[in-house]
Amino acid sequence: MVPLDTCTPTSARALWIRGTPHIGKCGVPHFRTWGYDRIVGALKNLGFDVSDETVGNVLRRHGLPPACGRKPKVSWADFIATHKDTLAAADFFTVEVITPHGLLCLYVLFFIHIGTRQVQIAGVTTNPNKAWMLRVAKEVTMEDYGLLAVHGCTRLIIDRDDKFDPAFRGFMRSSGVVPLRLPKRSPNLNAFAERWVKSVKEECTSQLVFFSAASVRKALNSYLAHYHEERNHQGLGNKLLPRTPGILQEPSDGEPVLAASEEYVSNDIVCRKRLGGMLRYYYRKSA
Repeated sequence: MVPLDTCTPTSARALWIRGTPHIGKCGVPHFRTWGYDRIVGALKNLGFDVSDETVGNVLRRHGLPPACGRKPKVSWADFIATHKDTLAAADFFTVEVITPHGLLCLYVLFFIHIGTRQVQIAGVTTNPNKAWMLRVAKEVTMEDYGLLAVHGCTRLIIDRDDKFDPAFRGFMRSSGVVPLRLPKRSPNLNAFAERWVKSVKEECTSQLVFFSAASVRKALNSYLAHYHEERNHQGLGNKLLPRTPGILQEPSDGEPVLAASEEYVSNDIVCRKRLGGMLRYYYRKSA
């Protein structure tokens, strides 16, 4: 028998003392559904010989009933981590354009795949009405082209914006994608989409002055090329993301991605510039 008070956080106590500081430090998964005997067996694998009675005493001491009395709860973070490969999120952000008649507000709708962080700009419009939203829903679920179809997404996180109306949600369900509507005033639950909005605004749209919708589309297309191929992603090991072929970006009225310029900054290091040098990517030129 080993005194439980001498066990390290990564061994005996961490397996059942849920909610103590030890759990957060060692990153042990959740074991709320484990019964006494299963915990005893897991501890044996770690070299600790304890009885089921001892396990029960420790659980009761920390306010945990037997397994039959515990209701397993899945946190939102755990849900995201478990379903990230089949989970996407959608959201809007706005860009203002200067016109001869005053400021024009453009709505940009995008979808982001949680597992890969890949983004699809689904549309840019001044009037995201019901017909426009249905067209977007068809495009993002289009086989071999839409982001939701390419990644096999089965759930879509959306907020309670009226633009995500019953017709939009109904079409998503008929396409095999379950809309997950978030509670009101809970942007933290759509953190991946909110973080992308922060990135695209800070690194692109807030740095430019736009005079037409076409200029907005050009800038967003160039930023997407940079985002997918040249930008390191801290949430994914600070690595570059190769752009998945086949994803259909928002039709841009024939506006292509602005060509990137390159210049040598040393003998073998090249700087690739987009949007007049606002977006930069340094790489070593292969021999």
